[in-house]
Amino acid sequence: MLNILGRRQRLCDGMSRRDVLQIGALGLGGLTLPHLLRAEQSDRGQSSHKSVIMIYMVGAPPHQDMYDLKLEAPQEIRGEFQPIDTNVPGIQICEHMPGMAKIMDKCVPLRSVYGSPNGAHDSFICYTGHTTQNQPPGGWPAIGPVASKVLGPVNRSVPPFVGLAPDAGHPPYGSPGHPGFLGVGHAAFRPSGPAQDDMVLKGISESRLKDRKALHQALDNLRRDVDVTGTMAGMDTINQQALDILTSSRLADALDLSQEDPAVRERYGKGDPKRFGDGAPRN
Repeated sequence: MLNILGRRQRLCDGMSRRDVLQIGALGLGGLTLPHLLRAEQSDRGQSSHKSVIMIYMVGAPPHQDMYDLKLEAPQEIRGEFQPIDTNVPGIQICEHMPGMAKIMDKCVPLRSVYGSPNGAHDSFICYTGHTTQNQPPGGWPAIGPVASKVLGPVNRSVPPFVGLAPDAGHPPYGSPGHPGFLGVGHAAFRPSGPAQDDMVLKGISESRLKDRKALHQALDNLRRDVDVTGTMAGMDTINQQALDILTSSRLADALDLSQEDPAVRERYGKGDPKRFGDGAPRN
């Protein structure tokens, strides 16, 4: 029997809404897919998206010298620094971080996080929450691709996952995280360097661009019949995202640092690769 998925809610006569839909399934013949999708969307209710900025700090003092001073451990283990109180009762941090101690009510130190089971530095577990052992086909996805899959974009012209990590000598340190089994359609959009110039249409109308998209789709249909890896589905997402970016200026405007207050840019840095610690986006 046809089953329209939805939240299971009991009616006053003891029947669920799903039961009613199943009983009346024969009357759904006149409904189209857009009708069903709109009904599903209205059933979900209003949702709000929040932006999350993840900063993976490559290298730092050990946690027992910063946020978890191991006060109960022997002196040779806990380190040489002393704790200071913060503005949150019961939380103490290193004496060399008095500024952070004043805003600790806006921070949540996760003292249970570790690098890897063997004690080595491991960016993979920080990105995914899993070790590299016994991965599923395609690999574990990082937090950014998971957010892209679960939440999706707020605006179609702005990718849900943007990676600003600069290239590093050790590749994992410069990676924003891989999409794993979620597919390439949820990989990070990386607007680094001259790529920003490619986010606007030059000498081509929007209608002509869409004509090219139609031709591209026709050619893809020929390849999709022999695709058994799911790669085409991921590429469809990438192509649609590229079209949305090109037909809207919202992303390019958001990345235009010249619109920011010079004082703000000076405070965060201008992304000078010659200055150690200046990891601001390049202008």
